[in-house]
Amino acid sequence: MHFPPNLLAPTRKVVAAAFQQAISSKPTGIALRRYITWLENRMPTNSPAGGDALVPNDPFPWATLLERSWKSIRSELDQLSHNFDALPRFDDISPEQQRISENANWRTYFLYGYGAPVARAYDRCPQTGALLDQIPGLITAFFSVLGPGSRVTPHHGPYKGALRYHLGLQIPADRERCGLRVGDHTLHWEEGQGFFFDDTYEHEVWNETDEWRVVLFLDVARPLRFPYSVMNEALIGLISRSAQVATARSNHEAWEESFERLFDASAGPRKP
Repeated sequence: MHFPPNLLAPTRKVVAAAFQQAISSKPTGIALRRYITWLENRMPTNSPAGGDALVPNDPFPWATLLERSWKSIRSELDQLSHNFDALPRFDDISPEQQRISENANWRTYFLYGYGAPVARAYDRCPQTGALLDQIPGLITAFFSVLGPGSRVTPHHGPYKGALRYHLGLQIPADRERCGLRVGDHTLHWEEGQGFFFDDTYEHEVWNETDEWRVVLFLDVARPLRFPYSVMNEALIGLISRSAQVATARSNHEAWEESFERLFDASAGPRKP
């Protein structure tokens, strides 16, 4: 049965409030983990994205717009390319990433983080920012920059309520030596093409070439039927207020101050 959105709105608010109170009132991580497991177990059968490692593009019509606009995104990336080595390593921003990126020159340029655009990045990349603003359920967006000879070791994400999207922007000529394994699937990026996957499946990344590899890296909320969609939104909201996210935001803000000066110096005087 289909209900008009205006009739569902009060119900969504009630469900969201009740679920938020439940997950926030439990004093232990064990109880919260039980909520998450209960919800995750219901996701594959209540989502058009299904439950496989590789996710179809069909539930995400905005992905077509990104792919059509990839050259505009690439042109804004290009203004950063001479400063790739000055970008922060992922573990500089998010220290818990160190265990998987210790031997990788994995650098990031954040555009959007847990519900909030990065103002300076939007100023520097306005076309990319305008495209990101059209994505419902966007959680995180950044240019993921993997240096030559790098490998991100096998790992898996913590929560099925988010899905990952990669859009190829700057891909080494020898594509076969630069790839991603998700579960039993091996993928190779192509400029202007994107794909989705569930990062709770074990995955790893490698770049065995002597060139940089750059993708637009997005995490988006998994599409779900009501009421699971509201519960998922509440959990993502809870994560956005966690200590780990607060640390990442603080680290990024500190880095942005220094990069702003470097970028302005390398770009030369601005036009009036």
